[in-house]
Amino acid sequence: MTTQQTATPAAVTTAELTELITSVYREALQDEGLDETSDFFECGGDSLAAFQITGRIEREVGGEVPVALVFAYPTPVELAEAVAEELGGGDERTDG
Repeated sequence: MTTQQTATPAAVTTAELTELITSVYREALQDEGLDETSDFFECGGDSLAAFQITGRIEREVGGEVPVALVFAYPTPVELAEAVAEELGGGDERTDG
Protein backbone atom coordinates (compact mmCIF):
# COMPACT_ATOMS: atom_id res chain seq x y z
CA MET A 1 0.00 0.00 0.00
CA THR A 2 1.35 3.41 -0.91
CA THR A 3 0.63 6.71 0.77
CA GLN A 4 0.12 9.81 -1.33
CA GLN A 5 0.65 13.30 0.05
CA THR A 6 -2.07 15.12 -1.88
CA ALA A 7 -2.98 17.62 0.86
CA THR A 8 -6.57 16.44 0.91
CA PRO A 9 -8.77 17.99 3.60
CA ALA A 10 -9.63 14.57 5.03
CA ALA A 11 -5.96 13.97 5.89
CA VAL A 12 -6.24 16.02 9.11
CA THR A 13 -7.44 14.29 12.28
CA THR A 14 -10.12 15.57 14.64
CA ALA A 15 -7.48 15.96 17.36
CA GLU A 16 -5.32 18.07 15.05
CA LEU A 17 -8.36 20.11 14.06
CA THR A 18 -9.22 20.69 17.72
CA GLU A 19 -5.71 22.02 18.39
CA LEU A 20 -5.81 24.19 15.28
CA ILE A 21 -9.27 25.59 16.01
CA THR A 22 -8.41 26.30 19.64
CA SER A 23 -5.39 28.28 18.43
CA VAL A 24 -7.51 30.11 15.86
CA TYR A 25 -10.10 30.99 18.54
CA ARG A 26 -7.34 32.38 20.76
CA GLU A 27 -6.09 34.57 17.93
CA ALA A 28 -9.47 35.72 16.58
CA LEU A 29 -10.95 36.40 20.02
CA GLN A 30 -7.66 37.75 21.41
CA ASP A 31 -7.71 35.55 24.51
CA GLU A 32 -4.79 33.18 25.15
CA GLY A 33 -6.72 31.53 27.99
CA LEU A 34 -9.25 29.82 25.72
CA ASP A 35 -9.30 26.03 25.58
CA GLU A 36 -11.08 23.39 23.52
CA THR A 37 -14.31 23.79 25.51
CA SER A 38 -14.47 27.60 25.39
CA ASP A 39 -17.75 28.86 23.93
CA PHE A 40 -17.47 31.23 20.96
CA PHE A 41 -20.39 33.37 22.12
CA GLU A 42 -19.42 33.51 25.80
CA CYS A 43 -15.93 34.64 24.75
CA GLY A 44 -17.30 37.61 22.81
CA GLY A 45 -17.43 36.06 19.35
CA ASP A 46 -19.29 37.88 16.60
CA SER A 47 -19.86 37.43 12.87
CA LEU A 48 -16.56 39.08 11.94
CA ALA A 49 -14.64 36.72 14.24
CA ALA A 50 -16.58 33.76 12.81
CA PHE A 51 -15.47 34.69 9.28
CA GLN A 52 -11.87 35.09 10.48
CA ILE A 53 -12.01 31.67 12.12
CA THR A 54 -13.44 29.86 9.11
CA GLY A 55 -11.09 31.64 6.72
CA ARG A 56 -8.07 30.55 8.73
CA ILE A 57 -9.32 26.97 9.04
CA GLU A 58 -9.93 26.84 5.28
CA ARG A 59 -6.37 28.01 4.58
CA GLU A 60 -4.91 25.45 6.98
CA VAL A 61 -6.89 22.40 5.87
CA GLY A 62 -7.47 23.24 2.22
CA GLY A 63 -11.22 22.74 2.28
CA GLU A 64 -14.36 24.83 2.50
CA VAL A 65 -15.75 25.49 5.99
CA PRO A 66 -19.17 27.16 6.12
CA VAL A 67 -19.29 30.03 8.63
CA ALA A 68 -22.61 28.67 9.92
CA LEU A 69 -20.68 25.83 11.57
CA VAL A 70 -19.09 28.26 14.03
CA PHE A 71 -22.54 29.34 15.17
CA ALA A 72 -23.95 25.81 15.28
CA TYR A 73 -20.89 24.30 17.02
CA PRO A 74 -19.50 27.09 19.24
CA THR A 75 -16.65 25.28 21.00
CA PRO A 76 -13.40 24.27 19.28
CA VAL A 77 -13.95 20.58 20.06
CA GLU A 78 -17.50 20.63 18.66
CA LEU A 79 -16.41 22.65 15.64
CA ALA A 80 -13.50 20.27 14.98
CA GLU A 81 -15.88 17.31 14.87
CA ALA A 82 -18.25 19.17 12.54
CA VAL A 83 -15.41 20.30 10.27
CA ALA A 84 -14.01 16.77 10.12
CA GLU A 85 -17.45 15.54 9.10
CA GLU A 86 -17.84 18.37 6.58
CA LEU A 87 -14.48 17.57 5.00
CA GLY A 88 -15.35 13.92 4.61
CA GLY A 89 -13.91 12.48 7.82
CA GLY A 90 -17.21 10.79 8.61
CA ASP A 91 -17.27 9.01 5.26
CA GLU A 92 -14.07 7.00 5.48
CA ARG A 93 -13.96 4.03 3.14
CA THR A 94 -11.48 1.21 2.92
CA ASP A 95 -10.96 -1.15 0.04
CA GLY A 96 -10.29 -4.83 0.28
